[in-house]
Amino acid sequence: MAYTDIDKPTDYFNTVLYPGNTNAQSITGVGFQPDLVWIKYRSDVANHHLYDVVRGVQKRINANATNAESTSANHLTAFGTDGFTVGTENDINENGQTYVSWNWKAGGSASSNTDGSITSSVSANTTAGFSIVSYTGNGSAGATIGHGLGVTPAMIIQKIRSSTGNWLVYHHKNTSAPETDFLRLNTTNATADEVTIFNDTAPTSSVFSVGTENTINGNGVTCIAYCFAEKKGFSKFGSYTGNGNADGTFIYTGFKPAFVIIKQSSASGNQWNIYDNKRNTSNVMDKFLLANSNQAEASYSVIDFVSNGIKLRNTASNFNTSGSTYIYMCFAESPFTTSTGIPTTAR
Repeated sequence: MAYTDIDKPTDYFNTVLYPGNTNAQSITGVGFQPDLVWIKYRSDVANHHLYDVVRGVQKRINANATNAESTSANHLTAFGTDGFTVGTENDINENGQTYVSWNWKAGGSASSNTDGSITSSVSANTTAGFSIVSYTGNGSAGATIGHGLGVTPAMIIQKIRSSTGNWLVYHHKNTSAPETDFLRLNTTNATADEVTIFNDTAPTSSVFSVGTENTINGNGVTCIAYCFAEKKGFSKFGSYTGNGNADGTFIYTGFKPAFVIIKQSSASGNQWNIYDNKRNTSNVMDKFLLANSNQAEASYSVIDFVSNGIKLRNTASNFNTSGSTYIYMCFAESPFTTSTGIPTTAR
């Protein structure tokens, strides 16, 4: 039995930091040609910018906003073999400022997928459990869209492209019936229950379902979905209950994390907190950004990344209110044990 599906996580996910210089520049060091690039200005207030290979270069959407997709020649202009090229836009390349990019490898150029009642364009990486899905809604309750993963997604993050609207998030550990509920990536809202979002239908190994809500399946609207499946030793999409103690909850992932987003799902007012191993190189991790906010990077010592998971070190309500439910998405720096059963610390 394999101890991990992926021995080298940085072949499929990696964080890269870079300085802005105002001139168009190539950002390297990713380690692969990325298919999804998420960039955030660290040192000043600015939107989160997402670019992907399916929508194409120069087309951005903002994780923290309801804006429709926009196109600009000054934004991300190319995906390269070891990174990407940025233009002169201040939000991603202002002189003397600092930036972080989170990078995922999907399947390169999109292919047509007819598994669902709506034909989709899909870039899928079944090894890493990640696909990028573009589709046009038909307004019909129970419409299905092929995702190309071959296994059931654990988390789906969706956004209308052609007009304004919230980001809609499915997470398989959100509630006891996660297909009936949803979160919004761009807000601090708690979980809500609405049949018109996912049609109260759980995703399958081939498709996910949508209801009649305009921002996920309006007739003729274009949408993008980022679909994630768990892969042992590489990714984990789970939940935990806060204990309210300074010696907080331990979250077992089976790997040393490289990146995590944590959101309190059972109450409103708390943020989508992002920590990674490049902005924070030692414990306790303190540098964070918020997926739902344009605020600059701030510091708050809350968590440790350890060899097999995450240890909470604070009673902050964003992470550890007693009895509250939190959901997370997490990607690995290194698996706890290799595919041949050797502990990574012994290599």
